[in-house]
Amino acid sequence: MTPKWSGCRVVVTGGAGFVGSWVCDRLLELGAHVFCVDNFLTGSRENLHHLDDAPEIELVEHDLCEPLTVEGRVDHVLHLASPASPVHYARFPIETMRVGSLGTMNALDLAVEKDARFLLASTSEVYGDPLVHPQPESYWGNVNPIGPRSVYDESKRFAEALTTAYRNERGANTTIVRIFNTYGPRMRLEDGRAVPAFLSQALTGRPLTVAGDGSQTRSLCYVEDTVDGILALAMSGHPGPVNIGGSEEVSMLELAERVRDAVGSRSVLEFVDLPEDDPRVRCPDTTLAAKLLGWQPRTPFDEGLRRTLEWFDRR
Repeated sequence: MTPKWSGCRVVVTGGAGFVGSWVCDRLLELGAHVFCVDNFLTGSRENLHHLDDAPEIELVEHDLCEPLTVEGRVDHVLHLASPASPVHYARFPIETMRVGSLGTMNALDLAVEKDARFLLASTSEVYGDPLVHPQPESYWGNVNPIGPRSVYDESKRFAEALTTAYRNERGANTTIVRIFNTYGPRMRLEDGRAVPAFLSQALTGRPLTVAGDGSQTRSLCYVEDTVDGILALAMSGHPGPVNIGGSEEVSMLELAERVRDAVGSRSVLEFVDLPEDDPRVRCPDTTLAAKLLGWQPRTPFDEGLRRTLEWFDRR
């Protein structure tokens, strides 16, 4: 992958976010010049502090709901800008819908203007509470369009439709990646996702709150593996969508117990009400990613959890 990215000029929207900052890191390692665009609604400057002295990255504070101008050549536009955690998109519902619609259109317009390859970071949430398991890219999903998760689900579904329209009607060179549950360092403890929530509770001795009976499942992928899949798809010629996600499906009850054991905590488990429209199962069919990109997750969950725990523990 290194020769392909070396010398490329890449715009990363949402580059100060959890996944976005790791994308910036990897691109710099591969020799690219990065324009990191973020309005810091949910992204954090702290995620980029280690890059302050890196000459090949430019940090641009900008609201993507306004048109974006970049001087000079652009080879890739990687559009990752969006609130992504339940806490954040519940707090910023209108902003979530705006960046999924206006923000996606502005990022696409930049890609068309520069004749650049465009990648939309979509999500497994487009499958909703799936009736097909595991979920292949051909599955259309089971989404409640007016439920509490709808602002995120539907913003990504719209963004996928808009990306496809630009490809079909304007000849844009686009692709779509559907990212499943990703974890790792730089997640926010308070963002509402399972791994940081359980870690925060275990580290402070509070009860680990398990929703429902804990039988609902997720398939977790360590962030560096997710980033490798994103960049492999961006560099391919495939239009997507392509699932990128973990191969190990775990229940929330098992996840809570494994986090507690990793921390060495004596926290008890506390069962709470299941949130409305919370998906009962979630597991990607990654056959296409393996065949097309030669991609598969490489980091065992226990190893990824150890790295994540060390990062949170230091903080």
